[in-house]
Amino acid sequence: MSIDPASFAPAAPNAQRIWVVDDDRSVRFVLATALRDAGYAVDGFDSAASALQALSARGAPDLLFTDVRMPGDDGLALLEKLKLAHPQLPVIVMSAYTDIASTAGAFRGGAHEFLSKPFDLDDAVALAARTLPDVAASPAPEPVAEASGSDVGGTELIGDTPAMRALFRAIGRLAQAPLSVLVTGETGTGKELVAHALHSESPRARKPFIALNTAAIPAELLESELFGHEAGAFTGAQRRHIGRFEQADGGTLFLDEIGDMPLPLQTRLLRVLAEGEFFRVGGRELIRVDVRVIAATHQNLEALVAEGRFRADLLHRLDVVRLQLPPLRERRDDVAQLAENFLAIASRKLGAPAKRFATAALEALRAYDWPGNVRELENVCWRLAAMAPGETITPFDLQGALSTNVTTSAPQAMEWHQALAVWAHARLDAGAEGLHAEARERFDRTLLEVALQFTHGRRAEAASKLGVGRNTVTRKLGPGRKRR
Repeated sequence: MSIDPASFAPAAPNAQRIWVVDDDRSVRFVLATALRDAGYAVDGFDSAASALQALSARGAPDLLFTDVRMPGDDGLALLEKLKLAHPQLPVIVMSAYTDIASTAGAFRGGAHEFLSKPFDLDDAVALAARTLPDVAASPAPEPVAEASGSDVGGTELIGDTPAMRALFRAIGRLAQAPLSVLVTGETGTGKELVAHALHSESPRARKPFIALNTAAIPAELLESELFGHEAGAFTGAQRRHIGRFEQADGGTLFLDEIGDMPLPLQTRLLRVLAEGEFFRVGGRELIRVDVRVIAATHQNLEALVAEGRFRADLLHRLDVVRLQLPPLRERRDDVAQLAENFLAIASRKLGAPAKRFATAALEALRAYDWPGNVRELENVCWRLAAMAPGETITPFDLQGALSTNVTTSAPQAMEWHQALAVWAHARLDAGAEGLHAEARERFDRTLLEVALQFTHGRRAEAASKLGVGRNTVTRKLGPGRKRR
């Protein structure tokens, strides 16, 4: 068993006990020190095995922090064993991998909270303080039904910005709760992906996920589409039709663009949400279903209520929990990861040679405002995979793929020196060193790649336009690029 010697530093006799389990000694040390300075008695362990051994010898602490990825049993396996032996023990799971699978797995296993690395020590101490007073009052949690998480492949939510990390944590927690969720955000931000994730990480994952865009169905057909109809219910109804609510029984029904639903149908939907029952169109048999409804809209539903176009009581039923998706322009640091992922998927599905983005092209994509959000970026990557002539995609390739001219729109969004300031600030925040050399290397390479593209690979001409010697071009780009 490996326990940090510093963990036995004196603490008040009645101090609440906290354990920190992490194979990274530096994380254990700084977190334990911060917690100890706050008055807690802290033990540190480098593995799940050592923590479990101490558990059997000394009993459970008042609170436990654990990392996810560790040698031997990982943090989720440790969480499972802890909850079997001590169901009331609050466990805070820590991880540098804030994706839906990690957060949902943690909350499904009974974690009290999920803490993304790197975290602020003051936030971690405050989280411990918020958790510990509730320990005595909290009843033992109900067993959580096992769910089978599924990777939805090309429909996976991607992002590492603070807004997306917060979204992943919210999805991980909400997936386990049988609550209605209203997903809001601009068109193309990925609202259906959020609904898929809430379903696939929930206890309903093995049951159907049914999606319906209410704005895409004519109003006169929408009632039948939702609730089904009997044969002869109206002209053309030659046989019974099972509606989306029945299809989704036991699972999840995703209603997109809910703000476009006609008022009479809003009344019927409200009854289903309240009672879980309805009649098919033209039918007399009362149908009962167990369906979790997730609704989405890009509209301001409160404004529609004020205008009398949306029922206030329906909004309250749907809006038990609201998830607001950020537009892509507010999470520009995710653009490169998204673009490279979409490009790889598109190239593979088209059977085209693998392509990559030049640094300058990624910077141009990042500066673009993306009025169509992630959906527009995905479509652009498919066009580039099919149409870009070379294996390296440059800013000039983007001109034909984007809806506006990237070479004119990007500077309007942010001047290059402003973008440099944002980049430098972010790198310094991340603890980077040697920033000047890194910035110069990227600056030189970007200028040279653009100049070579402009001159169709003629190095002498590119060097002349940049005002440098041809040897400078060769030295900075290396011998790998074909000479002309």
